[in-house]
Amino acid sequence: MNATLLILQPSQPGVSQSPLPLAQYPIASARPEISHRISAGFPSPAADYTEDGLDLNALLVQHKAASFFFTVEGDSMRDAGILDGDKVVVDRSVAPLHGHIVIAVIDAEYTLKRLYCQRGRVELRPDNPAYKSICLAEGSELQIWGVVTGVVRKLRV
Repeated sequence: MNATLLILQPSQPGVSQSPLPLAQYPIASARPEISHRISAGFPSPAADYTEDGLDLNALLVQHKAASFFFTVEGDSMRDAGILDGDKVVVDRSVAPLHGHIVIAVIDAEYTLKRLYCQRGRVELRPDNPAYKSICLAEGSELQIWGVVTGVVRKLRV
């Protein structure tokens, strides 16, 4: 079974969601960063000093002109740590490879899935067992819009 992978050019008509281009909506520059690591297991002694700062652009974006935000709807990627309402950073300059989490376009709709390419077969797999994989029929084309490189989540307080 052979399928073709295509990398889309920006702004395809008829898509359901418009990505936010990071080049047009810059993230505020550096914020103070505490130089102490936070324990997610046993508590550790507190620190009271900061480093130069944390630039969210430098942390999340490798290629500013090719990077976009999407808002996630649904929980098909929850086991990858991507939840409903999260923002994903998508880099269009990264070549999609087996195992990458990608934004794909199927029937003019965006979908967020993990890309699997094995023995000439291409699948888009969710990271939640409640959902089924999308298997491409022989001769069909899969359009990859970009590769997910980061996740941003605001916690509810």
